[in-house]
Amino acid sequence: MNLRNVSVILAALILACTVFLPAARADEWNQKTKLTFSQPVEIPGRILPAGTYWFVLLNNQSNRNIVEIFNGNWSKLEATLITVPTDRMEPRGVTQIQFAERRHDKPEALLKWYYPGLLTGHQFLYRPRHQREFQRDAKLNELARPGSSSSEAMAG
Repeated sequence: MNLRNVSVILAALILACTVFLPAARADEWNQKTKLTFSQPVEIPGRILPAGTYWFVLLNNQSNRNIVEIFNGNWSKLEATLITVPTDRMEPRGVTQIQFAERRHDKPEALLKWYYPGLLTGHQFLYRPRHQREFQRDAKLNELARPGSSSSEAMAG
């Protein structure tokens, strides 16, 4: 094999990598995640009815903490929310979401969302009034159910 053939093959491989690599990492960049809730779910500022939603990061190079929530068919932007980074001890291969412990008569409140395989996720920001309510509800739940643990759900 001569030098020219090796150069052509090498150039073709480099071109293939640059063409296909961004497509393979597209979901990790925007963290596009489809979540289906069987009951209403509270997010900061509103309650989402039961249904399917798409969670994605806003395409913003300088701020990776803005989450957009779209309805199941992408026809409506339900919310744009500021989050803060939150870490977990080890990455998991599935989407992980965490809810606040709530009284049974209130919708679960979404606290955290982790994209599969990443250590850093997104913590949703609630008003201090809601934070106090979540703490109060957790204490009431603890009194009602001794030995209970935090409310955590896995989504696929």
